[in-house]
Amino acid sequence: MEAPPLASLSKSEKRLVILGLALCAWALVIVLRLFELQIVGHERFLRMAEAQQEKLEQVQAPRGAIYDRNGHYLAISSEIPIICVNPLRIPDKETAAGLLAGILNLNRQDVLNDLLRAAIAHRGYLVVDPNPSEEQVDAVRKLNLDWIDIRKGSGRTYPNGQLAAHVVGNVDAEGHGVAGVERKLNSFLSGTPGLLRVTTDVHRRGYNFEVERAPSVGKNVTLTIDSRLQYVAEQSLSEAVRKNHADRGSLIAMDPYTGEVLALANYPTYDPNERLKAGKKPVGREDFAVVAPFEPGSVFKVITLSAALETTNLRPESVINCGNGILRIGSRIIHDHKAYPALPMQDVLAFSSNIGAIRIGMQVGNGRMYDYIKRFGFGHRTGIELPAEAPGLVRPLSRWRPASIGSVAMGHEISVTSVQLAQAGAVIANGGFLVRPHVVLYEEAPGGQKMKTPLPKPVRVLAPKAVITMRQMMERVVTTQGGTGRRAHITGYSTAGKTGTAQIFDAEHHIYTHHYNASFMGFAPVVNPSIVVVVTVAGTTGAAGYGGEASAPAFKTTAGEALRLLGVPRDLPAELEEKQANGPEKNDKETEDDLSIADLSDPPTLQDMQQALGDPSEDGAVPVVAVNEVSTPKAPDFIGKTVKDVVEEAAEQGVTIETKGRGLARVQRPGPGEPLPPGEPVRVLFMR
Repeated sequence: MEAPPLASLSKSEKRLVILGLALCAWALVIVLRLFELQIVGHERFLRMAEAQQEKLEQVQAPRGAIYDRNGHYLAISSEIPIICVNPLRIPDKETAAGLLAGILNLNRQDVLNDLLRAAIAHRGYLVVDPNPSEEQVDAVRKLNLDWIDIRKGSGRTYPNGQLAAHVVGNVDAEGHGVAGVERKLNSFLSGTPGLLRVTTDVHRRGYNFEVERAPSVGKNVTLTIDSRLQYVAEQSLSEAVRKNHADRGSLIAMDPYTGEVLALANYPTYDPNERLKAGKKPVGREDFAVVAPFEPGSVFKVITLSAALETTNLRPESVINCGNGILRIGSRIIHDHKAYPALPMQDVLAFSSNIGAIRIGMQVGNGRMYDYIKRFGFGHRTGIELPAEAPGLVRPLSRWRPASIGSVAMGHEISVTSVQLAQAGAVIANGGFLVRPHVVLYEEAPGGQKMKTPLPKPVRVLAPKAVITMRQMMERVVTTQGGTGRRAHITGYSTAGKTGTAQIFDAEHHIYTHHYNASFMGFAPVVNPSIVVVVTVAGTTGAAGYGGEASAPAFKTTAGEALRLLGVPRDLPAELEEKQANGPEKNDKETEDDLSIADLSDPPTLQDMQQALGDPSEDGAVPVVAVNEVSTPKAPDFIGKTVKDVVEEAAEQGVTIETKGRGLARVQRPGPGEPLPPGEPVRVLFMR
């Protein structure tokens, strides 16, 4: 039966047909749309739906552990809960800040500032507390707020608190290293983060978790630091700074042959477990030993005299004109702490004569002095594995003023770091080689094996003969009556070193103040040194703030403990110990004046300096000021000399001697310069 034509239908029937066709068309559209959604675009729309319900979260990898050289933990990671918020979803940030601060024992204003800053930066993730307690986590969880999230993270713990804080460093709230080895080796320690796929409900709360990529744990690092010695170093440095009412200080103890830093301390210090609040100024976190250059003062005379031994004909016994304690260079007048008419070069070092050092520096000359400064490693970074190391300042020769040699010779117009001084001291202690200081002993290689840190090959700086001579002269700084380093003597061990006291330069007013950098650089034992220690105390005042008074005792304590821990046998007999014990405290004023005074005003010309120093004779010696002789014969100084040299010198002076032992002269009776009874021999004890 055929359908009736549309024209024959009534109006109501036509409307029904049109409505039916429309419904069929609408159904067809729906079918086509469903086909597109469920068949054609199924994969695309499925991914879109999953993107709304799922999110990928980064899983922080546990950082590698940091050990000291004996395998004791200095830093370790563990899984801990982390309380986070989404600042963009917080309706009332002031109320939220008060709520969080009350539960987590935080400062409400600090939390509010963090929330506001994160919201302004459109950050949807903010760590409020990276290390909450279990009770705090439970309290936050009970709030059941959709803008709070409790995640699992890797927390960093420093079991020893502030011990070696400046070497180990610390991490921020996100677990990234921000100081010390933590920062320098951050990529090595941090490993590779993992990914976690989280399925969330309408409130974006996770209910299903799937590991997309497992995190790769960071590598372990073993440091050269000995925690036992580090503790002693920090205590002795703290005492030195506080006792002398100074601003700060640094101390480095190093193996002179390998460059391994056994202790590196700074004061003030900090506890890396303490979180630094936003906007709060950090206190005690600067690694002064590495990042803070200073003018070294008289310590630098070791470099001056080392250069003189190899580039001039000066020897320890060469007499240097010290001008009765006054040296005029143009309009500038330099004073010594004592009016020495003349001194042997070895006593220029022992008594720390500024005028004597300037005269020696003039004989070395600008070019050769500059060469030896660079040889000893000054003017560029040592390469120690700590961040922000300063290179110090050594001006190129083209920028030296005519009188610069006079300032540089006594440790001015140059800036160095404590770690550079330790490197320079090691040159004398290890036989003449420049070695790189380092704090990393082992790094964990793939497979878990320990890999020794690669180091550059040591470079020879001084010849062996010059090294031995410098050791003997530096020993006299500690052993000679009137030497500036008498307080550095270590019971049972021969000790060598040099004090330094430099005025601190006020860069704003371009003047030198009456505040000092007091330093001591030394090593022990003298014949076969096992430890080099450099102590710097900054901001001391008065004669009690000189290097021999402020820094030498910290050297004595730290170096003595290092020798004990290293098992180094004593090399001084009881007889010499008695001699040392009777001397150090006798002439306090005489033993502590090692101040090197600088003056940048009205710099003298080279002609002025040459006229003030006097014309050298043909053999290079400086004119000698006559010294009144005393009729009573005095015992010669045999200390530090070989048997052959002692016998020859005694024969020349007509002195009868009795010798015992082999090696170098360590004890003599009567002592050097003491009255020599007629007919009595000088008894000399030699030891290797």
